[in-house]
Amino acid sequence: MALKSQIDNDVKAALLGGDRFRADVLRGLKAVILNEEVAKGKRDEGLDDATIEQLIAREVKKRLDSVQQYTAAARPELAETEQAEAKILEAYLPEQLSEADVQKLIDETIAELGVSGPQAMGQVIGAVKAKVGNSADGATIARLVKEAL
Repeated sequence: MALKSQIDNDVKAALLGGDRFRADVLRGLKAVILNEEVAKGKRDEGLDDATIEQLIAREVKKRLDSVQQYTAAARPELAETEQAEAKILEAYLPEQLSEADVQKLIDETIAELGVSGPQAMGQVIGAVKAKVGNSADGATIARLVKEAL
């Protein structure tokens, strides 16, 4: 629950500091967390930090997808807003691993499992995701595993 408390405190700090944009972004994040708590029936006890990190990662991914779409549609002002929101949300995620670190983990996992060929892709991706948690993007993991196999 520490992450949720930190978000609550940051909303208060943003409002007191007059940073309306940051406060609105974090309020939206709190709404996403609340919706997930209600959906999972955990409204009273709340979600653990790992689940909240997954929600934040999903929200960041949505913002970055929107940036690409707005850029393609020649709407830079909207893309800038989405980029700024993503930057605020990324502050709550753990440090992202570099591609080299992810590649090293993938190579170790393939050696541990003793698998080869594209049919083992799902098995390797699952094992790597279990090791890294929210420290690496799933699409990056999948791309690197596909290249490795």
